[in-house]
Amino acid sequence: METVGSTRALLKYQCLLFDMDDTLYPMSAGLNYACRKNIEEFMSTYLNIEESQVPDMCLDLYREHGTTMAGLKALGYKFDDDAYHAFVHGTLPYIALKPDLVLRNLLLSMPQQKIIFTNADKAHAARVLNRLGLEDCFEGIICFETLNTHPVKEVETRNDGGMNNSSDEFATRIICKPALESFQAATVIANLDPNKTIFFDDSVRNIATAKTAGFHTVIVGRSSLVPGADHALSSIHNIREALPELWEDEGEHLEQIFFKQSAVETVVNA
Repeated sequence: METVGSTRALLKYQCLLFDMDDTLYPMSAGLNYACRKNIEEFMSTYLNIEESQVPDMCLDLYREHGTTMAGLKALGYKFDDDAYHAFVHGTLPYIALKPDLVLRNLLLSMPQQKIIFTNADKAHAARVLNRLGLEDCFEGIICFETLNTHPVKEVETRNDGGMNNSSDEFATRIICKPALESFQAATVIANLDPNKTIFFDDSVRNIATAKTAGFHTVIVGRSSLVPGADHALSSIHNIREALPELWEDEGEHLEQIFFKQSAVETVVNA
């Protein structure tokens, strides 16, 4: 009997790795802007950072460290991770997200394994997927907690290239996209073969790092290629038109199964 694992082993692409925010839904939904404003409020209210400095600092830390949260931790600010996530995501306009039956049907029709890879926390990821009606379309979620509590982080901290960092610094260092180690961690966590995995993201810098890590890449939300991208999708809904091979793979596999079964039957009958 063919199992899911043995079926996927014959596919050219075995896994589809998806960013979530502004990839599975458009930026126009407004969650990105609302989240940034909440982060700025957290910085001024709870970290006592001068309000006039917050917007530029927020953006600079995001650019340098991957997320503003990672940057704040790197600077030595101390705060509870769960409290931070609850604050910046707690009042987001999730109501703007509606069930996406088109995307749901596309995802369910693909034979490949599908996994979410997001910098956000698991509570936010679950709420977004639920609002989009996609909560059962993915076999796993790699998120903030996954990246920063998995044994792979302990391995990374022990192999620090000989730097004499303190254990406290390692404890506060956050692993997140677009850092190369986040993609290396995702590969270990989900047991992925980058050469057989396609990564979808709206971020140009995440795409560039994914390509460096050996993944096939698709930039979402753009009609033209960016450095490191193999394909470009103006919308995630265009995935079938841009990547028909994802479905052709399934047809080729079914043919292989048919011929394999025919060969077995011939031997038995003989």
